[in-house]
Amino acid sequence: MKHYSTFAIDQFTRHVLKDTAGFNWLMNNGYRELIATLDAIRDDKKAFKFLMDNKHFILAAFVNAIWEDQKAFKLLMDAKAFEWAACANIINGDDKAESFLKQSGNEHFVLLAHAIQSRIHEDGDRNMTPWAVLRNIFDFKKAFKKDE
Repeated sequence: MKHYSTFAIDQFTRHVLKDTAGFNWLMNNGYRELIATLDAIRDDKKAFKFLMDNKHFILAAFVNAIWEDQKAFKLLMDAKAFEWAACANIINGDDKAESFLKQSGNEHFVLLAHAIQSRIHEDGDRNMTPWAVLRNIFDFKKAFKKDE
């Protein structure tokens, strides 16, 4: 399991919040998997495949745990990736997970969780606008596209 410094997680959080400097730092310092993690959370299948193909199983499990996959959460716990598991649980509304991270000196994961949660809500709101609903209804190319 790859260890991520507090600074790397902070840069990931900045990227989640649409800060170009965070994205650039991640790209320039070899953290492409963190960029792919956000894309996978946002339902990019190629990004998830990138995580799996490059053996970033903890990050892939984190993505699935965010969407309340209990097997993925168990994998995080079994791998002792407690920070990632707690981060996913915060996104899913678990206040105890936030307390755990704060008490263990991992507040940077709390900030990441809130940033991801905010981005998920923003994406959901964007998809519910009248134009987005119409675009999704009439996006036949997307509807009939075969998964690669």
